[in-house]
Amino acid sequence: MTRDLEKWAAWPPQPIPYPVGVCRTFHRTRGAARVEGDLLNITFARPARELSDTSNDLRCLFEGRGFQLKIFAVEAEPINMTLFLLTFALVTTFACPCWAQAVPSWKADDLERKTGAHIDHTSLLPGMPSILQPDDVYAADRPGQLSPVVRNDPARIYVPNSESNSVTVIDPATYQVIDQFRTDRQPQHVTPSYDLKTLWILNDKGNSLLRVDPATGKPNGTITVSDPYNMYYTPDGKYAIVVAERRRNLNFLDANTMQLYHSLAVPCKGVDHLDFSSDGRYLIASCEFDGGVIKVDVQDQKVMGRLALEPHGMPQDIKLSPDGAVFYVADMKADGLHLIDGEDLRQTGFIRTGRGAHGLYISRDSRELFVSNRHEGSISVIDLNTRKVIHKWRLPGGGSPDMGGISADGRVLWLSGRYNSEVYAIDTRNGGLLARIPVGRGPHGLCVYPQPGRYSLGHTGIFR
Repeated sequence: MTRDLEKWAAWPPQPIPYPVGVCRTFHRTRGAARVEGDLLNITFARPARELSDTSNDLRCLFEGRGFQLKIFAVEAEPINMTLFLLTFALVTTFACPCWAQAVPSWKADDLERKTGAHIDHTSLLPGMPSILQPDDVYAADRPGQLSPVVRNDPARIYVPNSESNSVTVIDPATYQVIDQFRTDRQPQHVTPSYDLKTLWILNDKGNSLLRVDPATGKPNGTITVSDPYNMYYTPDGKYAIVVAERRRNLNFLDANTMQLYHSLAVPCKGVDHLDFSSDGRYLIASCEFDGGVIKVDVQDQKVMGRLALEPHGMPQDIKLSPDGAVFYVADMKADGLHLIDGEDLRQTGFIRTGRGAHGLYISRDSRELFVSNRHEGSISVIDLNTRKVIHKWRLPGGGSPDMGGISADGRVLWLSGRYNSEVYAIDTRNGGLLARIPVGRGPHGLCVYPQPGRYSLGHTGIFR
């Protein structure tokens, strides 16, 4: 950010893509200064050295390099901010005074929606890898950026057939089924391990995890685990979180031994999907059968709160926005996405997509969100900058698109057809159906592997 501020320090002033300057109040967020006002809502990248309770004397620190900013007036418009009558004085100290005046009438929520939130690097969950890009938690997921751990693994599509008790393996290069193997009862999802070295087949009613070696694509032993409907990994890699839907528990397992460490009972009927905040300190989980979400402290492994969603429905998959500002929660009954501010645990909006909104997938450039609408056989595409639906792609002849993932090059969206015993390969550039591949009965949490990313947070492949 410092380089950009230096770039725009010239006179006359130029449009600046970052929210800067005019504020009225402040509070602290885990040691970092977070400033809020009628104009903007930002979180500084590092802790403030000094901070008074007046906007006329605000000392701040951006990326370890100080600058001095004096704003005499600000002109705001819906897409851009143009600063005029502005003077920069860059300094080389770490802390700097900033003065601001002339607050225009602009809602903070509107600006935050346009510019996004700035991810606070200073309060990460201990042991969690650093964030590569301050405004994008998915910066490590760009096309072809495979970890050395998986670079030589064959590209495969692993499809758990919940009603056939089997896994179908597809070669994405040929769209052909090349293998199939048996599992315990009701395999629901295929989950990559945190270290990317193992794929787990989650046999829900079989109370077991089947280990698959992604280097060979072959099963390699089973361990006993209670009610593994879904599974995630904490961002520090210490624990696997088994989502025990029937038992209403989040079971924290030691990620190395896969032995139970702590079982957390949750006030959440039908707990099934979740995602983590950008700093890794809390998670938001969906409660399918009571129309809400819960917030859980990852380090303390305690429930922090619960939120009922409107319109009331059946919340499903959850995905954090690239800038960490909002959680998108798909709702199969409300037919769209709830927008959740995880910090304050409040709903900030709703986006209607289509009947049976279910799975959520971020594009490789972090610009779009793909939403599978299971009950109407379509995929909605949301622009993550405007939070508007920009396309709806309908599957020719219908279908039931459910769970899946995106190819390593970002060009193909793979989804299971839950009620049609098939898998869909969809072109992410235009929504064209590339292939419709027959598989077993009840295909569910399909996994595309390998995918770009440094580590896995679980489910069918959430990588950061």
